[in-house]
Amino acid sequence: MTIEIHSRESIERLIERGFPDRTAVISFYDPQTGHHEESLPVDYTDLTDRLFQIELENLCIDQLESHGLTYEEYFIEAEDLAEFVFAAIRDGYDIICQCEDGNARSAGCAAALHEFFTADGVFIFADYRYHPSQMVFHKVYNALWLSGKK
Repeated sequence: MTIEIHSRESIERLIERGFPDRTAVISFYDPQTGHHEESLPVDYTDLTDRLFQIELENLCIDQLESHGLTYEEYFIEAEDLAEFVFAAIRDGYDIICQCEDGNARSAGCAAALHEFFTADGVFIFADYRYHPSQMVFHKVYNALWLSGKK
């Protein structure tokens, strides 16, 4: 199993070159709230039969309250994401984690997957190209751990 991190720009280049077979996609996109430049989710139609798209703002824990959220309310889909990941791995799929810039939400998700499955997620935190979302990392890692215990 390989886990890749992509931005919108790099995934669009990959789609142009030819999307790889047996690849599951976890795609984070910005909420359509009007607070910032809005972007629509990447269109993965006819590219993969394993897609988990999630509208999720990139927030730090100290920003939750100003957005009317608690830690428990942020990224409540993490448990569903964990089940998606386990199924993809069981069925022999590689995984792409993608977000707008390819350095926060997707990097945090990829770091959690690496840490859970191979105990080497720290290399993503140590790579200067990425600024992994700690909130996404913790939510995904905890959901994987809880789902793996079932």
